[in-house]
Amino acid sequence: MTFTVDDAIRIARDAHAGQVDKSGHPYIGHPLRVMAGVSGDHARMAAVLHDVVEDTSVTADDLLAAGCPAAVVRTVLALSHRDGEAQEDYLARVRADPVAVEVKRADIADNTSPPRMALLDQATRDRLRAKYARALDLLDGGR
Repeated sequence: MTFTVDDAIRIARDAHAGQVDKSGHPYIGHPLRVMAGVSGDHARMAAVLHDVVEDTSVTADDLLAAGCPAAVVRTVLALSHRDGEAQEDYLARVRADPVAVEVKRADIADNTSPPRMALLDQATRDRLRAKYARALDLLDGGR
């Protein structure tokens, strides 16, 4: 049986069940929007799963056992920020995987979308704009 984008969506929905974003909406909306911002099955699977390993109890081994392609799992791991990891190191790992770069750019685009930013106070908006501008610079190879 071939693992599909629908299988990845099902895993993400189950893993993020009960989680909410900063505005109180179901968290799954974020990975679904990120998925909509990329193309190709590998990128779409990685996009919808991009926060599963980082923010839920699902592991890379769980994804592999479910039939998720190893290349997709590698991309998900590239996108998973590790505890205590410097932003520069994290983004260098992302930058090494072209699909991860595409997903991370879609992730940043969703996180900085006007509707989402409008829900935040000005200080938080300013902090996030600076954080994501720096992230985009690092993705482009800046130091």
